[in-house]
Order: sequence, then structure tokens, then C-alpha cells
Amino acid sequence: MRDGEFTETLDSLPAAGPSWRADPLADAAIARILGPGTGARAGSGDGPDMDLIALLNGQIARWRTNADLDGWRADAGVPAHVAAALEDYVRAARVLPGWADAGQLAGAERLFMDMSMMSVTLLFCASLPECYAVPDLAAVLHTAGQLEQHTDYRVRSTAAMIFPVMMRGGLSTPAGGGVAQAIKVRLIHATIRHLILRGTPQQAVAATDAVVDDASRSPRFARLPRLAPRGPSMQEALYAHGWDSEGRGLPCNQEELAYTLLTFGYVFLRAMRRLGVGAGHDAERAYLHAWNVLGHLLGIERELMPEDMEQAQALFDAIQARARDQARTPDPRPALGQALMAALQRYIPAGLLKPFPVLLARHLCGAAVARTIGLDGHVGRPARIAFALGMGLTRAIDRLARPFFPGFSLARLATRIVGYHFTVRVLMDQTRPLKLPDALLNQVDGVVRAWTHDPQAPRWMNALERRFTVRARAATTQG
Repeated sequence: MRDGEFTETLDSLPAAGPSWRADPLADAAIARILGPGTGARAGSGDGPDMDLIALLNGQIARWRTNADLDGWRADAGVPAHVAAALEDYVRAARVLPGWADAGQLAGAERLFMDMSMMSVTLLFCASLPECYAVPDLAAVLHTAGQLEQHTDYRVRSTAAMIFPVMMRGGLSTPAGGGVAQAIKVRLIHATIRHLILRGTPQQAVAATDAVVDDASRSPRFARLPRLAPRGPSMQEALYAHGWDSEGRGLPCNQEELAYTLLTFGYVFLRAMRRLGVGAGHDAERAYLHAWNVLGHLLGIERELMPEDMEQAQALFDAIQARARDQARTPDPRPALGQALMAALQRYIPAGLLKPFPVLLARHLCGAAVARTIGLDGHVGRPARIAFALGMGLTRAIDRLARPFFPGFSLARLATRIVGYHFTVRVLMDQTRPLKLPDALLNQVDGVVRAWTHDPQAPRWMNALERRFTVRARAATTQG
């Protein structure tokens, strides 16, 4: 696949572009369950059926491991139309694509596990910040429960999907949980679309009165007005939010889904490169392949899945370039970015290290994204100097030492230490366990415990790392 194909896809006619495409399989399932909705013309309505949504959530909560999907049936007493829709959806959605490669999936799992605690640091300081850079994606996140006020929820929900996918056999074995988590998230995306549009994406397109602008050949969508929420729930907030499809495209559309996938695949690998610990060409392709398999399970179109870093960069840059022209007022992005950094800084000791998450996010994401998500505020000069000197010295020492000591990396050590504190205090807090089945949660806990030893590092570096991490684990266990 040529790099230019991605920008050609994004530059195609808006009526056919990825911003105006959703997920037919999942959208059809939700329409069968929740009904056709009031349609994009409606300015009012009775609001979402909260009892039916609660029933739906209860059923998909049973999708714990990949084995649970084999011959899955809805509970007795579930209305026939709901049961049939969910059972049909599971049968179709759980199937891996024919191009999935077991060897590359295993290679991606090894890379994620080899990076261990560093993976968590890159998730928090590169992937999630880049997620917030696209205005309409940030707007949905903002609406879905005021997430800048519930940052831990966003972080922990993301981890609850990533860990089952990237653990050994997550996408390829019955005991894994990656497929189950993916098709659950896919159906949640469709539910969000249905609530925001107060009906199906097809209804939103049909509301154009079949009028197409002669100049741009793009559809003229009806705007959904904002309503007064009928209750405090996230679902009622989404239903009442209102939406301008002509200006924004569909919510949770193909372009936004592809961009989100890139933040966890491409951005992760790019961050490794920027820290001087790049994975190598073959490992990078394997990692992108695994995320593309996940993308298939999430309902993302194959044409929006890059196979190497060059293609990924082309697509990522094209989407971000379009996003720069889509600024919203008020802009939800700074609040989301600042809330994420504030949540991380709670676990950093006072002093020069306190601004470390912000400075690392600036380094990994770049000045433009940092400015977009509100991370360009004042940081004291001593902290900035210490960070710059530390990064420079780390890269220089790593470059000099690696030919003689292949496992030596100060950058890896530093990001592992930070990642350990984030993992133990945010993800593995025993008072707030991740929302995963017990079997998967035990697997995650075992993985995190194994991460306390870096097999690539010399013995003395592991000893140094333990001095900075063992107290964090002890403090959390006691709490």
C-alpha cells in the first residue's frame, strides 16, 4: 500500500470520506436493540431508554474472555429482539481477519512486555495526550461524563482494553481477553453514536433531504439541537448534547477511530524512537500489525490501517492537519490534557520531578500538540533545565554505552521507574481494581509483578530501579 493512498482517502469527496462513515455491523445491532430512534430531524424526544441500556450493558459484561464468545447466548428473559441482535453481532464481530498473522501477533506481545513499565509511561505521556488533539474526538470524550473530571476512569478504562489485547495470547487464544474486550468497546462506540445522533448514522445522512451542495458535492446535514438532559447519566448527557454532522461528520467516525488506533500503535513506537530505544523495523511492523488486527475487531476499515511507520506517519499527519482547521468554541482539549497531567503529577514527589509528565509529554508529542491540549503553560526554569540536561545526557550516555552493554539504557530505566509508580498507584490500586474478570485481573497483576525485573538491564541497574520502586508497591499494598 502506497503512502499517498492514505492522504488520497482523506482528500476524497466529503460525502464518501471517513468522517461520514461509521460501523454498519455494530450500528445495525444497536438499532435493532434500541430502536430506530427519533431521527436527526427531531429536536425533542423521550430520551434514551435507560432500562434497555442497562440490560444491554449487563449482557456485554458477560463477554469476559475470548472463550466466552463461543456459542454465546443471551440470558433467559432477555427480550427476543435484543437477544437475537447481540447473538448475531457476536458471531460476526469475533472473527479475526484472514490476514492476521500469529507470528506477528506474538512479536507485538513480546515488544509490549519487553517495554514493560515503560509501556505505561508512553501510554500516559504520548498516546493519551495525542488522543485529545483532535477537536471532535475530544468533544465526545468531554461529553461522555465530563472526563476531565474523571481522568482516572479514562486511563483505567483504556488500560482495561490494552492489557488484555497485548498480554500473551490476548487476540489468539481462548484464555485471552482481547477479542472480548474489543467487540465490547465496538458496541459501546455504536451506542454513543446512536445516542448522540438520536438514531442511526443512516438517519443522519437521510436527513439531508437528498440535497447536495453543487460546489463541494457534500451532503447538507441537519443539525441536532442541544436539549436539556433528563437525568445525570452519561447516556442522557450524550443524547442531549446536540451535534452538527455537517461541520463535524459523524461521531466516533472511521477517521476518528483510525486516529485513535494510531495513537496506541504508531505514537507508541514513535515515542520509543524519540527516547532513543526504537524497536527496529520488523518489531515495529509486528506491533502495527497487532493493532491493525484489533482495529478490524473494532470495526475500522482496512484502508485506514497502515502497515509500516512511514504509512502510519502519513495518515497520522493528514488527520492532525485536518484537525487543526476544526477548532471548536469552547475548546474541550486543554481541559482534558491538563486534567491528565494533573492526575499523573499527584504521584510524582514535589520538587524538580513534579513537572516531569508535562515535560515528557511535550518532548514526545511536540510543541504544537502540547499547545493544543494546554500543556504549554509555565514550568519553572530549574525543572526545564534539569529535564533538558537529563534527556541530553541520557541519550549521549546510552549511545556511547550500548555497543559495549547492549542492555544498558538510562532512558529505559527512567521511564520504567515513572511507569512503575503510575502502574502501581493508578492501575493496580487494590482499593480500585481494574474492571476486568478475575482471571484476567490476576493475569495483569502477574504481568505487573514480573515487570519489577528488567531482563535486558544489568544487575546493578535492576538494583537501582528497586530502590525507587519497591516503596511504591509497599505503600499501595498497605493502603
